[in-house]
Amino acid sequence: MVLSEQELSVVVARLAAEISADYHGRDLVVVGVLRGSVIFVADLIRRLTVPVRLDFVALSSYGDRVSSSGEVRLHKDLEESVEDRHLLIVEDIVDTGLTLRYLLTSMQTRGAASVKSCALLDKPSRREVDTRVDYVGKVVPDEFLVGYGLDYAQRYRNLPYVGVLRRELCES
Repeated sequence: MVLSEQELSVVVARLAAEISADYHGRDLVVVGVLRGSVIFVADLIRRLTVPVRLDFVALSSYGDRVSSSGEVRLHKDLEESVEDRHLLIVEDIVDTGLTLRYLLTSMQTRGAASVKSCALLDKPSRREVDTRVDYVGKVVPDEFLVGYGLDYAQRYRNLPYVGVLRRELCES
C-alpha cells in the first residue's frame, strides 16, 4: 500500500493548510482534472479556509493503457472565465507532466491572475517535460497506482487507499 486511508487524511490536511495560508485574503478557483482527482478535490476543498469556486476539466493521455500516449486530448473545458482569477489546478497524479504543462499554459494564456498546481501524488522519475508541481502530497516510485480516484481502465477508483496495481491485472 502506498497511502492508507489515515495517511491520505493527513496528506490532504497538510496540503489544505499550505494552500489556505498561501491564498489567505484571496478567492481561489480550484480546477479539478477529471476523473481521477474527484475524490481528492472533494476532500481538499472541504478543508480549505479560503473562499473557493470549483470547476473541472477533462483531459486524457492514457485511455485504457498503463502508459501515456504522449498526446493530451481535451474532452471538457471550464465553464467559467479564468481571467484575473487565482487558479489552482488539482491533479490526482503527475508523471510525464504533459497534462499539467498543457493546463498551466492554457490557463496562463487565458489571462489568469496566477496559476499554481497541486497533486496528491508526484512521479518525477517519469517526467517528459519540465513541469513543477507547487503542492505535492507524496512523491511516489514509478509504479502504476490505483485507488482514491486513480484507475486502470476505469476500475479501482473507489478503493479508499492508494495501492500498486498488480501486473497480472494489467495483462487481463
